[in-house]
Amino acid sequence: MIKGTTKLLGVIGHPVEHSLSPAMHNAAISHLGVDFVYLPFPIKPGDLKAALAGFAAIGVRGFSITIPHKQAILPLLSEVSPIARSIGAVNTVYLTDKGWCGTNTDVEGFLAPLQTPPTPPDQGGARGGSDWSQKVAVILGNGGAARAVVAGCAQLGCAEIHVVGRSEQNLAEFQQSWVNSPMPVQNLQVHTWENLSMLISQADLLVNTTPVGMYPQGEKSPVADGALNRISAGAIVYDLIYNPNPTQFLKDAQLRGARAIDGLEMLVQQGAAALKIWLHKESVPVDVMRQALRQHLGLS
Repeated sequence: MIKGTTKLLGVIGHPVEHSLSPAMHNAAISHLGVDFVYLPFPIKPGDLKAALAGFAAIGVRGFSITIPHKQAILPLLSEVSPIARSIGAVNTVYLTDKGWCGTNTDVEGFLAPLQTPPTPPDQGGARGGSDWSQKVAVILGNGGAARAVVAGCAQLGCAEIHVVGRSEQNLAEFQQSWVNSPMPVQNLQVHTWENLSMLISQADLLVNTTPVGMYPQGEKSPVADGALNRISAGAIVYDLIYNPNPTQFLKDAQLRGARAIDGLEMLVQQGAAALKIWLHKESVPVDVMRQALRQHLGLS
């Protein structure tokens, strides 16, 4: 029930109508019985600074950020966490005495299903084990999502991190940015797609950060059928896409004995990490958030 005392949270973006965040956050808020509501706020790029001032004026406690504001908001914040600086993007903002502070919970969201016990197969779970020091990670794509995955693989302690992209210049710039970042990544190598088959044969963790295979083109896969034949049985294949669920990429990988993780779990876990910050709670009902999203997507 929304009352005069209800405190505001939300998500900003342009467009923002497609966001699944209100469904999962409001389910958790209702379950916890706290006096909050989470709303979508459509903010045009030119209105971002004014929106922040307006949010402060009406007492918004925090908000999520989606395209196109994740980078643009950086200079408008009073404080930015080292992980968000390294990634070059903020996805979670919260209000403190210092003003608006930003962080990035995508890394925590990405890591959660790799560090926790397996969930049932229909929930996209897989466990990678605790020792990653001898493991090889291969990441498809070198955009913003790939930056969060690189940071996550570095936190896991992967022995090798390989990023695959199309432009040699963009790949070189991507690699150099991590040398100069607040959280340097030294064991990062970059490759063009011609090397993918060889890399897949070495991969303990294969992650798709590209949009290939996303609805409405769910029949597509970022990896040609023949190349995926080289994946090791028991390797973890992780797709950041959550619609369709599972993607063709994950279906193909499972047929070859790989363990699959879908993007829905990362979405849930990054949202849970943000909600803990806003509500000052050590735990939030992750199962409730996951189920709300599955119902919203018609998966259960």
